[in-house]
Amino acid sequence: MQTVHKATRFTELDIYLFKQGKHYKLYDKLGAHSMCIGNQKGTYFAVWAPNAKSVSLIGHFNKWEPKAMPLTLREDDSGIWEGFFANIFESELYKYHIVSKFNNYTVDKADPFAFASEHPPETASQIYDLQYDWSDEEWLKNVGNHNDLDRPISVYEVHLGSWKKEEDRFLTYRELADELLAYVKEMHFTHVEFLPLLEHPFYGSWGYQPLSFFASTRRFGDPKEFMHLVDTFHQNGIGVILDWVPSHFPADEHGLGYFDGTHLFEHQETKKRVHPEWNSLMFDYGCKEVQSFLISSAFFCIEKYHADAIRVDAVASMLYLDYAKKEGEWIPNEFGGREHLEAVDFLKNLNSAVHEHFPHVQMIAEESSSWPKVTHPVSEGGLGFAMKWDMGWMHDTLNYLKQDPVHRKHHHDKLTFSRLYAHHENFQLCLSHDEVVHEKGSLLDKMVGDPWQQFANLRLLYGYMYGHSGKKLLFMGQEFGQLQEWNHDEQLDWHLLEDSLHSGVQKWVRDLNHLYATEAALYEWDYVTEGFEWAHCDDSENSVLAFFRKCGSRPEVFLFVCNFTPVVRNGYSIGVFKKGKWQEILNSDALVYGGSGQGNLGNLDTMAEAAHGHADSLSLTLPPLSTIILKSPL
Repeated sequence: MQTVHKATRFTELDIYLFKQGKHYKLYDKLGAHSMCIGNQKGTYFAVWAPNAKSVSLIGHFNKWEPKAMPLTLREDDSGIWEGFFANIFESELYKYHIVSKFNNYTVDKADPFAFASEHPPETASQIYDLQYDWSDEEWLKNVGNHNDLDRPISVYEVHLGSWKKEEDRFLTYRELADELLAYVKEMHFTHVEFLPLLEHPFYGSWGYQPLSFFASTRRFGDPKEFMHLVDTFHQNGIGVILDWVPSHFPADEHGLGYFDGTHLFEHQETKKRVHPEWNSLMFDYGCKEVQSFLISSAFFCIEKYHADAIRVDAVASMLYLDYAKKEGEWIPNEFGGREHLEAVDFLKNLNSAVHEHFPHVQMIAEESSSWPKVTHPVSEGGLGFAMKWDMGWMHDTLNYLKQDPVHRKHHHDKLTFSRLYAHHENFQLCLSHDEVVHEKGSLLDKMVGDPWQQFANLRLLYGYMYGHSGKKLLFMGQEFGQLQEWNHDEQLDWHLLEDSLHSGVQKWVRDLNHLYATEAALYEWDYVTEGFEWAHCDDSENSVLAFFRKCGSRPEVFLFVCNFTPVVRNGYSIGVFKKGKWQEILNSDALVYGGSGQGNLGNLDTMAEAAHGHADSLSLTLPPLSTIILKSPL
């Protein structure tokens, strides 16, 4: 096989942008790309290894011989090795054989820019043509109507390997394109969010220990089959969010760690290199080439996989130099502080670049600290994310619901506190996989009382959540009251739906999703202060909360009333600012949801009796452990 040394895909501008941390499509340049030179068809390879003494291509085609097919180091100072090899085509497996300048360190590495990999536990890269005929043009043309922050975003978070199995095997991307899609549509979720699907060596990491930042995992099929999955969801009106992990990576020998005999992708300094919580390596965000690598990965997910949003994992671990570290285990920044300034710079660059090139794609931060302005524009001193997971709301609400109803009156502030900071950021309310693993139990298991009360509390929680301002996310299984905590080795307990209490929760979530997605008052002003107004928040004695939701484009107002005790409250007065007939449109205590059937029988007329600052009021029946939702007259 002949090497054509002059083959290159790089221009001077490419090299300049790469070294400035501003090359956002390195996947078009580095990696393996089929091409034709003269009458020779073959594949061009390029890899960044600036501290290598030699780099050669190995694979089945040369019997993995380390000296047979050397690459050539570019004459500039980019550190890129490249070469064209005729008669090497798609599907061939390969690696790079690297000999370092230092200590003659020798290693075989997978291609950091490979578009496909072998099925784990095998580790070779695969030449792969990503050309795919998409059919989601209509979705992309109107993507702002699905993804913008004044639209409904109700997310079903999914781990593909354990949502459902067939005779103890994984469903494929193509099978999921049918089965999962049908279920998500039936449940009226607007988006799905997949736990990380970039290739990862250890299945038990759930994808949060990735090594291939440009290849979807082969566990469920090849990359084009994954594209088919996304394409099918888009054609059916469902958005796709990809979980993405730029915070760390595992130290497996074939991966990014110690790539060319030096700490190339990870930080040079030991105290900045190793993540103690996950025993993994942390990226060197101060290295501009690494910034180009990571931002290119995000762009790849958007451009090639048509992601509608990217949820960035573990942002807090990136922002703080002392995250999960003890005194003496971290190095302060140049100003003596704990802020990781290079990571802050990277996140701002990332979000600015995505927003500029893909204005309707949303970047979502899983950020658990009180770092200011996470979702404010970079131009205003923010990090530039579109949304942030509201961990405070989640913790406070679940802690409240763990209390016996008799004692909840002493913890009323846990429910009202979120409104003090609700508009400091663009929050997403999340009941995610993190809350149902590591012996935390299922959501249902967190609810107190006998089984009926546990289910009632769960329905109450969901009703409160869907009324509260902020976008929504539920992890798979929570929508029908999974009994056991999540186990990635097992499918969800679908048989539970034969029980009326479980199927009742499922129907409740389905109806909440439908109402949320069709009534602008419940989503349009999620991030506008006027979109939420307390109707009555001070009744700690009875553990009752009531609030209004409204928007600017429609006249209807919705009243949510939550009774957090198992006591039926008759004649409960709530002041309202619209007189006439109010309609009870949803009631978590309805018999169809597994409730006791208490409620207000549809329509209620206001009374000319002042309450809560309004001239008119409603006299309501509040079912036990319930959320009721009423719609105002026009």
